[in-house]
Amino acid sequence: MDADHVIIGSGINGLVAASLLALEGRKVLVLEREETLGGCLRSDAITLPGFTHDVMAATFVLFMTGPAGAELGPHLERHGFEYCHTPHPTAVLRPDGSSLVLTMDQAKNVATFNALATGDGDQHARDVGEIAADAPFLFALLGGNLWSWQTAKLLFGQVRKRGARGLAAWMGSALAPARGWLEANYQSPLVQALWAPWGLHAGLTPETAYSAQMGKVIAFALEAAGAPIAKGGTASIVKAFKALIEENGGSLRTGADVERILVKNGRVTGVRLAGGEDIACQSVLASVTPGQLYDRLLDTVDLPEDRTAVRQFRHGRGDFQLHYALDKHPDWLTDGLDDVALIHLSDGIDAVSKSANEAERGMLPETPTICVGQPHRLDPSRCPEGKAILWLQIPDAPRVIKGDAAGEIASLEWDEATREAFADRLEAILSRHIKDFDAIKLARRAYSPRDLEAMNMNLVGGDPYGGHCGIDQFFLWRPFAHSTNGTGPVRGLIHIGASTHPGPGLGGGSGFNAAKRLGA
Repeated sequence: MDADHVIIGSGINGLVAASLLALEGRKVLVLEREETLGGCLRSDAITLPGFTHDVMAATFVLFMTGPAGAELGPHLERHGFEYCHTPHPTAVLRPDGSSLVLTMDQAKNVATFNALATGDGDQHARDVGEIAADAPFLFALLGGNLWSWQTAKLLFGQVRKRGARGLAAWMGSALAPARGWLEANYQSPLVQALWAPWGLHAGLTPETAYSAQMGKVIAFALEAAGAPIAKGGTASIVKAFKALIEENGGSLRTGADVERILVKNGRVTGVRLAGGEDIACQSVLASVTPGQLYDRLLDTVDLPEDRTAVRQFRHGRGDFQLHYALDKHPDWLTDGLDDVALIHLSDGIDAVSKSANEAERGMLPETPTICVGQPHRLDPSRCPEGKAILWLQIPDAPRVIKGDAAGEIASLEWDEATREAFADRLEAILSRHIKDFDAIKLARRAYSPRDLEAMNMNLVGGDPYGGHCGIDQFFLWRPFAHSTNGTGPVRGLIHIGASTHPGPGLGGGSGFNAAKRLGA
């Protein structure tokens, strides 16, 4: 036996699973198709020497506050992983220059919100308090194995606590869309605008079922834990994971493209690499999309139900990344934004809804929702002294272009010219809020959805969330209606990654759950 467990893919879920299993003395082997470990955990000097950019993923609040981070954090810290924080995790900046900054001080947030509209601060306290009160139940549903006796007992306990009708009412209210939550409960357009874009980072929109609940969870997490980044770049956590795995006898290989999962009599026996090498193992944890798993890795195995489901599986909007090296820290024309980790440029609910809808229809948004990160303010080691970095994520880019909502870009392909024209649109919006932006801009680097998929084949069409996150493809039904905790008819195979419960993000939840199922 070459390994006890083979992990396909070295993203956050694969690394979490490998680390937990290695700590239990299991012989693990991580196989990464690309030449660089980490999946979306990638940082590099992509603009100029000395400027370290997080190419894709950047913020670690889900890992820091989740069970994987709690268990592995001390081990990773020994190997050099360190969080960097700011007391101002997020803000919104509207086109007219008005802004609202969230702090990690709830009393201050309540006072600020109440000053904007009577009762808005009190409502915020109720919303995050509701999440805190339901945390043991809610976070078990959001992150645990749903098909398990533990979850069944949890639900039974809630029936005893709330009554059957009370639990049904709780479930129903949890399915509310963010638009309804924000418009019914907050009077200030600024408070509404602060929270409206955050659902996009969970693959949702203001009209999507359960986007209100996710908005409240995000509000709770940001206020309680902030928006931490990794000192030195996201690649630092990959380096720490690698050291931890190898310290405990595990191995990691790059340039190792798994061509097929080997199955005999309905059970995994190993994997075959593209070059013909066979590796024997007891189990395989595959951090891939459903299409890759069933159409490529298991293409010779008779799995009619899964293959039918793959044809129905939908991917979500694409992602667009834009990075800047600046000659100095941006001089925001609106005060109070200097030390904010993540700033959304958006006019509010309708603007977020419009840009997301345009992207879902294959249109380049006329006014995209832009998330601006300032990593150098949290971690000065990211760039030379006195210089600056901006990290821009646009979570509503079309995977396939059918047109331009602004009527300015004629191309229907994500080629270089289209990528740079769309980046120009984003830069024009950004530069309206920063004094003399052209004078301080040293270099920029853009990544279209096509570029992101070329770097990581799990990002189908640039979709960073492993598939559409609507309710029919989430929770019990992720990735398929018949899915059960990532397991199926092939014994010894566990499907992990963003396409499986608990979905996307840097929490490492599916890798954690899989490792625990295997006895880690």
